[in-house]
Amino acid sequence: MVKVYIASGPLQAHLYQDLLAAEGIDAIIRGEELFGMRGELPLTNDTLPSLWVAEADYEQARALLLDFEEGENPDSDGEPWVCAQCGEELESQFTACWSCGTERP
Repeated sequence: MVKVYIASGPLQAHLYQDLLAAEGIDAIIRGEELFGMRGELPLTNDTLPSLWVAEADYEQARALLLDFEEGENPDSDGEPWVCAQCGEELESQFTACWSCGTERP
């Protein structure tokens, strides 16, 4: 088994484990039990949950996770956008205008 990903928390670890399972890749989560002790234990990657896969699945799993992360926030450059309908300036993470509901172009 090899470590393929260090998650930000248990929720992300389980989400990514399910994503890999949907593609036929078995993954286990290690270190989840230490997450609740962060602060009492040092705040290092050792106290974050990590995903582990078979060595033969590593490349495919890593590619899937990277593709998923890129798709999570395609506008991660932080550039604001202006709604064509009402002219409201919005932060990059919004996919629709909060003021009028118009979808981002």
